[in-house]
Amino acid sequence: MQSENTLDEPVLETLKRDLKQIYTKAFTVLNPFTKHQNVLRDWDWWGPLVLCLLLSIRLSLSNDQGPFMFTATFTIIWFGSLVVTLNSTLLGGKISFVQSVCILGYCICPLVIASWLFFLPFFIRFILVVGSYIWSVYASLRFLTDTGLDEKKFLAVYPIFLFYFIIAWLILIV
Repeated sequence: MQSENTLDEPVLETLKRDLKQIYTKAFTVLNPFTKHQNVLRDWDWWGPLVLCLLLSIRLSLSNDQGPFMFTATFTIIWFGSLVVTLNSTLLGGKISFVQSVCILGYCICPLVIASWLFFLPFFIRFILVVGSYIWSVYASLRFLTDTGLDEKKFLAVYPIFLFYFIIAWLILIV
């Protein structure tokens, strides 16, 4: 296996490579029938950061308290994924901190897409956000299944439900 030396790589090539990785990982989350579940084990923080920024910008644009909403959304996503990851680690999970944050960050992708459909009537938006919530929870559980928390599964899964529920609720109330 050849190691990549990216120090001499042109910036444009680095951006292309990173954007391709973000697209591949986001598509892996959006396609629940994909066989490439290990793609998110190669962690990065660019994708979760981009998705978090997209959601924060979207929610801040539709509110008269834009900077506060941006800060609140950004903080809730990062602090929430920190708490979920810490909970999994304290329960004895066998996943690294950065991998868990990466997986939780990429799995907000369906909620980010649903948030940008703000022009639809509320009832349709409600159905889309609930579907995206279920999709995000399912995707994160699918990627976090081999953490070694079989007997403590409910204790590890409950914060994930709450984490995505709070994000979905924010999308609906804005």
